[in-house]
Parts: sequence; C-alpha cells; structure tokens
Amino acid sequence: MDRSEDIYDPRFVKGVFDRCSRRYIGFSYACSFGFTERWRRECIEAMRRPDAPHPVGYDLMAGTGEAWPHLLQHLPSTEAITAVDISSGMHERALERLHAMRAHKIRFIEDDVFASGLGDHSADFVISTFGLKTLNIGQQALLADLVARVLKPGGVFSFIEASDPAGWWLRPLYLFHLKVVLPWIERLLLRGAQDFAMIGSYCTAFRDASGFADLLRAKGLTVSYRRHFFGCATSVTGTKLIR
Repeated sequence: MDRSEDIYDPRFVKGVFDRCSRRYIGFSYACSFGFTERWRRECIEAMRRPDAPHPVGYDLMAGTGEAWPHLLQHLPSTEAITAVDISSGMHERALERLHAMRAHKIRFIEDDVFASGLGDHSADFVISTFGLKTLNIGQQALLADLVARVLKPGGVFSFIEASDPAGWWLRPLYLFHLKVVLPWIERLLLRGAQDFAMIGSYCTAFRDASGFADLLRAKGLTVSYRRHFFGCATSVTGTKLIR
C-alpha cells in the first residue's frame, strides 16, 4: 500500500474488498475460528423486533450478505431488505448466495452508503455487520446521522464490528494473530496479496464501537453497547424513539 493513500477513501475501500471478495467468506470464517458468524447472529438477535407487521429495512455495507439468513430468521415477516455496498466484487458474491426463497426480498444498491439516496423515515430496521471499521470518525458521524434520518419512529438498529480487546490479558496474542499471523497466511496462500492484512489494520485502528454509540446517542437514539468475547467484537443496538 502507498502510505500516502487514505485507507478510508471510498475508492480505496472498494479496491480492497473487490480484490478479496472471492475468498472473503472462507478466509474470514477460518481465521476468526468461526466467531464472525457467531457475532453476526448475536448482532441480529440483540435487535428488538420492530412493531411493523411486515418490516422493511437496510443492510448497510452489506458485503456478501452473510447477515441475511440470521435477519430473516429473526424477522421472518420481513417484506424487503435493501442491501448497500460499495464493492462490486462483494455485490457479485452476494448475488451468488441468493436463492429463490430470499431473492425476491432483497434489493441491491451498489454505491457508497452516503451517496445511496436512502429516504427519510423509510426503514423499520437498519443493520450492519463488520462495516464500521472502514469508516473514520467523521464518516461514523455521518453514518449516525443517516441512521437517525432513515429510521421510522420506533425503528430499530444493530451494528457489530471486530474490535481491539483492551484490558484482556490475551490481547497481545490476539493482536499478534491479527497483525502477524493473518498477513503471513495471506502472503503464503494468496500469492502475496495484502488485502486481508488491511482488514486487520482497519480493526485495530477502529478500536471499538463505544465512540459510534456516543454519536448515535447524540442524534437522540437510545443505544445499548456490548462487548463480545472479552471485547474482540463490540456492538451497538437501539431504537429511534416515538415522539
């Protein structure tokens, strides 16, 4: 990577995930020892069910759509999911995962989430799993504003992200796995690629979701913050109050 590049520039983020999209599901599952799938499920299950009989909502920075099975199990009466992701590679991989029972419920917007034109008060729920790390603090503030804007009164949200487990006695081993072992595996098995190593860099720079929780509260949303597995992931869930 050119050190002069802004790793949070949407074009840079798109390039990283376009290049690693074909191997993203298997690599992330294996290298997290299956925890990413468990955390997705916990993220969705922590979200309160909206009052709408047939809810509609958004999966932001949706990646390969790995949250959809958990979402449709948690909210079986969901009418529609609009999935937003900037990566055409992840978008194509997500399409491959669709099958007849869910394809009719999912619409895609391939774009930067901030340029996607999501309507005011248009969602009963908003979710995002492992997308927050690709946003700097200014972009996280914009995302908090977007969540508050698109949710209907009484709407719900849930976000989760891999995090730096500060205070955990095994943190040095975790960081060694993230910063040394995973890049080595990538270079060995993926012929010198460095894109999954970038994902590790995003995670450690992100720290945890507590700052994003504060940004959501500043927008008037109710927020619960949670640490998962000693803080290796952190999540925020909550509601837009009916006023």
